[in-house]
Amino acid sequence: MKALKLGFMGVVTVLMLVPMYLLVVNAFKAQQDIVTDPFSLSPDLLTTEYLGKALSNPDFDIVKGYAVTILFVVLVNVLSVLLAGPVSYVISRRTRRPYRMLLLLFVAGTFIPSQVLLIPVVYTLKFLGLMNSIPGFVLFETALTLPFSVFLYTGYISTIPRSLDEAATIDGAGAHRTFWSVIFPLMRPVVATMVILNTFSVWNDFANPQIILGPSSGLYTITTGIYAAVGEYSTDYTVVFPTLLLAAAPPLIAFVLLQRYIIGGLSTGAVKG
Repeated sequence: MKALKLGFMGVVTVLMLVPMYLLVVNAFKAQQDIVTDPFSLSPDLLTTEYLGKALSNPDFDIVKGYAVTILFVVLVNVLSVLLAGPVSYVISRRTRRPYRMLLLLFVAGTFIPSQVLLIPVVYTLKFLGLMNSIPGFVLFETALTLPFSVFLYTGYISTIPRSLDEAATIDGAGAHRTFWSVIFPLMRPVVATMVILNTFSVWNDFANPQIILGPSSGLYTITTGIYAAVGEYSTDYTVVFPTLLLAAAPPLIAFVLLQRYIIGGLSTGAVKG
């Protein structure tokens, strides 16, 4: 049985690593070498020329793409914390049935793919005049982060003793001040986890910015910019692979460095709910 598990894990690992291998290796090859021998790792075929060209691609300013994406990441994370934190605190500290139902409503939201919501969201944003705008996109992305954030925050806050709330109340602090001054500083592990996960989500998102922002906005995230850089009638792999590598490298490196914090925050928040 153990051998079967190890074999299955080995197959899954290979299936996950092969695409990454192809991405990294082919980012340093010429078009003909990519087409004829995509798996080759021969040093004679590798060059950094195309990686440099990707950084100065006239069809897509990747530095601007980084800046736009980072802006969205920061705005979404700030709004997500400001909204999900207080809501989770209220839910975790109330035992009445309506608050339990509210938590279930947020949990149900984690099972709805964002692509299913795109059509009604587009109509709503058009009605509000927020289509093809930064506020419209940021609000939608923030809304997508709320279900899982509320679920995780609620579970974590439930592990914090209520005696801290009572002590703050005796000192004259209201609910708002109690949360931000007493409870929120203790939530740093789970908040850090959600910030990392939300960052990955916004960074890797393609469909939502492609549709909500659209070409008319003139704003391209790191993923939509890659699509814009691809030719309409032909594919230049010496553009696609290096640009994909530059787009995927930051979150991949961040995940490798921060994975223990992600797992630690998720497991801590799941202790009690």
